[in-house]
Parts: sequence; C-alpha cells; structure tokens
Amino acid sequence: MELTPIQKDILIALINLQREKDRAVKGEEIAELISRNPGTVRNQMQSLKVLGLVEGVPGPKGGYKATGEAYEALSITAMDHEAAVPIYRNENLVEGATVAQISFTTVRHPDLCHGMIKVLGNIKGFEQGDRVQMGPTPVNKLIVRGEIVGRDDTQNTLVFSISEMISLPKKPVKNYARLNMISISGNASIQETARLLVDHSIHGAPVIDDDEILGVVTFTDIGDAVASGKMTAKVKDIMTRDLITVDSETSLYNAVKVFDKHDIGFLLVSFDGKPKGILSKKDVFHELIVY
Repeated sequence: MELTPIQKDILIALINLQREKDRAVKGEEIAELISRNPGTVRNQMQSLKVLGLVEGVPGPKGGYKATGEAYEALSITAMDHEAAVPIYRNENLVEGATVAQISFTTVRHPDLCHGMIKVLGNIKGFEQGDRVQMGPTPVNKLIVRGEIVGRDDTQNTLVFSISEMISLPKKPVKNYARLNMISISGNASIQETARLLVDHSIHGAPVIDDDEILGVVTFTDIGDAVASGKMTAKVKDIMTRDLITVDSETSLYNAVKVFDKHDIGFLLVSFDGKPKGILSKKDVFHELIVY
C-alpha cells in the first residue's frame, strides 16, 4: 500500500514511542514529536485504522498501537524480543534508538562506500556532517562508522559515507589459541630467553615447568630486568605471574575486550579448567588480515 508522507510520519512516530514507552501512545504525544496539530493526527489515525495499520486502545491509559501490518508497510521487521543495536551521534549514544537495518548502496565505487541505516527511534537530531557509529550488532559484533550525508524523515533512514567497518569472527578462542607453544623454562637465563624470542620472531612466550604454565615472559620484562641491572636473573624471577585466563569457549570479541580492559598482550586459555594454551594480540590481528 502507498502511504502519504504524513501517514508515514505518524506511523514511524507511533512505533518509536511505543518501543520507548512500552504502552499505547496518545495522539498528542505523536503530534508533539512530529510537530503537527493533534487534530490532524486524530484525523489521519482514522484512515490508518481502516487500513489495519493502527488499533485503538480504550480507557484512561489507552491510545494507539501499531499493528504488524504497520511494520510491513514501513519495511520494518517486527520482533517480540529484539536486541538493541546502539547508534551514536558525534560519540554520544542516541537514547531510545536502535538500528533496524544497515544496507550498502555503493560497493563497486573505487573510492566511496555509502550506506543507509533504517532506525527505530528519533533521528531528527542528525545533520549532514555528523559522525555516526552503529553497533556492535548482536551476532557478528559488527561496528560501522561514517559521516552523515543525508536524512529521510519519511523513511526514518540516514544515508552515510562509510569510513570503517570492524567485525570479529564468531568462533570461540579455542580456535585461535596456540597449544603447541614455544615455551621457555623458568630457570633459563635472560640471554637464552632473548635469543628464543628473536629466533622465533615473537614478543613473548609462556614459562613452563613440569607441564605447568607459571607465567609469561616478554621483551618488556627483559628490558625492565636489564634496566634494573638484573643481568643474571632467571626467567622465573622476571616473568609476569599475574596472568589473565579466559575459558576456551570465550568468544574472540570478549577476549579482545579483556585485552583492552587489562592492557595486556597475552591471555592464557583454559580447557576444562586447566590452562593449556595462549592467545596473543598478534593472533587476533592475524585473523583480521584480508587475503
């Protein structure tokens, strides 16, 4: 069915307010949101009722509710239990709004990549040139950033120029952890350890004795020891002992958050409660390489 611009405005406002307030919506609330006369909204509501897009809720707490057909008319998927996909304007979270759909309108252009965002929520505060971020999405943890180049209030959509997209694989860290680790004994010297790291082009290695991971030693640990004059120290005396462990079923996305929170370069990966592997930031970066 072909709706008029005012009917689309009213339906979008109704759906947005219904989501935000989780109740029937008064005609006056819709009129205030779209800057229209309440009488105009009431008149249009009669037509929308006839079309089966709106239903009236009687009583003092009554008002209007959008039907499933209203979502279809606006090409929005209705969900009983939706996951919120946040949208940010100039680094500020837009309260009460969620991204319903992201589509890419130019992917073959050699220099530009534009997209369109359908939003459930109020987008009238967005202006051309605003920085925008969407995500993370619930499944693929996709984050999209860009700059607003246009806004269509009749469709509640934003057109933007995409500057970057970030996503991490869904697989858990057990698929990326190194189990056959290059390790060093706790009694090894600083010189031995430095040579091991250089020979294998790695920044750090687990310290293992009797098949147990005692810690991790890195070039940073070696540099600190040398600067302190501890040239004859053993690895077990300079290694980092307070290691952060994640379960093997932890998602790569959540592991990255742990890296960031603790500002560390290595994580121990535990299988059935016992640390058996290691994950480094380098391992994560390797997964993001486009071949």
